[in-house]
Amino acid sequence: MDVASFLEQCGIGITSGGFLGLIAVGYTLVYGTVGLIHFAHGDVVMLGGCLSLAILSFLVPLPVDPLTGCLIVVLAATCSGLFCGCMNVCIDQFVYRPLRNAPPLSPLVSTIGVSFVLMNVGLVWIGPTDRAFPEIFLESTRLIGGVPVAMADFLVLVIIVPPVFCLYILLRQTRFGRSLRSIAAITRATARSGEAGKLVIATFFISGFLGGVASVAAGVHATTINYQMGHQMGLYAITAAVLGGIGSVPGAIVGGLIVGLIRAISVALLGPRWAITSVFLVLIIFLAFRPQGIFGKSKTRGGQR
Repeated sequence: MDVASFLEQCGIGITSGGFLGLIAVGYTLVYGTVGLIHFAHGDVVMLGGCLSLAILSFLVPLPVDPLTGCLIVVLAATCSGLFCGCMNVCIDQFVYRPLRNAPPLSPLVSTIGVSFVLMNVGLVWIGPTDRAFPEIFLESTRLIGGVPVAMADFLVLVIIVPPVFCLYILLRQTRFGRSLRSIAAITRATARSGEAGKLVIATFFISGFLGGVASVAAGVHATTINYQMGHQMGLYAITAAVLGGIGSVPGAIVGGLIVGLIRAISVALLGPRWAITSVFLVLIIFLAFRPQGIFGKSKTRGGQR
């Protein structure tokens, strides 16, 4: 692989790592709030992709100019985010909330069950085959500062950068963010109380919203979606969250970028079949030396940080 090809793969990796990081933030927010790995999150993202496909297919029957294309995609991402956020809240309130005081295995099994239900909803919605995202721009590449830039990659950045910036402001400059960071994890008992319950609802909504936005970026990047994409993206995103330090929002984003880079470079060097193997191999080796992840804090034998 020459330098130009390597830089190209790095660009692809950063682009895909961006939306994987957004999905990983969803996992880490829920885990940091209620201590639950929301395995159905990837399939919530998949259904957001199905909705965005329907919206874009209706609004962009033919390629359009860059400004119009960006506005339409932002609209689709917003609708998908709201849809996924509301779906996440419903899943929590009707499935997870009644199990707050149940044995730990019960909520875990319920997340897997919800995942398969949502996957089959996606199968009914878009069918068993890949569905192509519409071509949005008249030009596939454009020169920016003399450098050819793929419009799809530019569009992915337009989609994912604003939510990341808003999330940073939300967590650092608002009462909600301070509350979320001050508790680290709400116990199953206190998650049923009034103030804590509102915090949990807000967390699930934000998690779903970010996933819905990421689904549009994933569709634009891959150019296709299918009903099984939630499982694959979920695996990559959970890996990113664990790699960055489960419970750490910056760690989830950094972990997503790392996973995206590993995936892109392994595809170029070894082929697509080895992408997920390479990602998990790196994860296993890394956790052997730093089990808490990049931004995670180690725990003492007594469980205190």
